[in-house]
Amino acid sequence: MKIRILCVGKIKEKYFTDAIKEYQKRLSRYCTLEIDEVGDEKTPDGASQREEDLIRDKEGDRLLSKIREGDYVVVTAIKGRTYTSEELSAHLEDLMNHGRSAIDLVIGGSLGLSRAVIKRADESLSFSDLTFPHQLMRVLLLEQIYRSFKIMRHEPYHK
Repeated sequence: MKIRILCVGKIKEKYFTDAIKEYQKRLSRYCTLEIDEVGDEKTPDGASQREEDLIRDKEGDRLLSKIREGDYVVVTAIKGRTYTSEELSAHLEDLMNHGRSAIDLVIGGSLGLSRAVIKRADESLSFSDLTFPHQLMRVLLLEQIYRSFKIMRHEPYHK
């Protein structure tokens, strides 16, 4: 299975990049993992709703340009479906068993995702009603993918 994390912006903090590298290494046993970053837009202080929409649209166009036609697309969003770790593992396994060879998991920028990206998605995944920085979201998402594979394979992993 190929899993691609599509995300807005680069990670600058070493502690996040170290965690991401660790999960990339761990996941290499289970899947082909690719992280594809697109550029983010600067948001001026006091930006209007229209300005924020334009920023989301620009970032969204960059994300959409990376999505291939046959890929299954999952966006991360507060209003998405929530899963337990076991349910997420079963869902990913079900996708694999039904011929989904590529899954794109999409993380928006600091303003979230454009309507066009959300519309393109096959599903929306929520980690919480809380808002997380998109840099941290990347680490959380990788950890849950890793946990999902461990659960699928009935391998021990701390709780």
